[in-house]
Amino acid sequence: MPEGDVLRRTAAHLDRALAGRRLVRADLRWPTAATVDLTGRTVLGTRPYGKHLLTRFDDGRTLHTHLRMDGTWRLVPTTGQRAAARSPQVRAVLGDERWTALGYQLGMLDVVRTNAERTLLGHLGPDVLDGDFDSTPGVPWAGPPVLDLPTPGIDEALRRWAAEGSRPVAEVLLDQRVVVGIGTIFMAESLFARGWWPWARADDVVDADEVLRSARALLRASVATGRPSPAVYGREGRTCPRCGARVARGDVGTPPTQRQAYWCPGCQVRGRH
Repeated sequence: MPEGDVLRRTAAHLDRALAGRRLVRADLRWPTAATVDLTGRTVLGTRPYGKHLLTRFDDGRTLHTHLRMDGTWRLVPTTGQRAAARSPQVRAVLGDERWTALGYQLGMLDVVRTNAERTLLGHLGPDVLDGDFDSTPGVPWAGPPVLDLPTPGIDEALRRWAAEGSRPVAEVLLDQRVVVGIGTIFMAESLFARGWWPWARADDVVDADEVLRSARALLRASVATGRPSPAVYGREGRTCPRCGARVARGDVGTPPTQRQAYWCPGCQVRGRH
């Protein structure tokens, strides 16, 4: 499931193949971008921001893509048969003489001026994985910042969190307007790490900074070494590795956009009423 860690690895994957390279082929199979021609442009790099990817070019334009639930970027040799990209699931093709990147089942695609990226992402909160989120080291990304947010970003995230009042903490963590990059997996795992019930009031969470730092640490570890085995996510009915109780599952949010939350009734008791 694409969360901030997957987008970081995807961006690094694309950069290793295309950053600094001139495109010999570009095909955007998207109604609002079908006439855009990026052939001949040099890829400056791909910048992840939460669950978004920003591929920047030397002519001051940016290709913005979002994987949603099912999207992927795959790299194939340009001289191979798969580079023909005949699948109807391919939404974007970017290729140089060595590698071709194929964007399958992308959920969003836009081309904007790089200095106008904010028009697409300006409503979002700070990225929990960005280098300036807190004092722990992060990955520096070349090019201009995506949003002009206060530094460190955790202060801005906490300000936005405080504005959510009595909203359930699980909903706040999933709200990309508060902080970006956290999905249902790392929401569940970070709340488990700090012992909070997913439906606890956000304004009752006295260590919101530590919840965010837990999410950051878990995501960073996933970027570095791959996702570890979860403690609670997807483990309904199985024993909690900390207390031995049976992991439970419930819904957070309201239909039709509710999301699943996994939690341990035995040790996630903080804020439970």
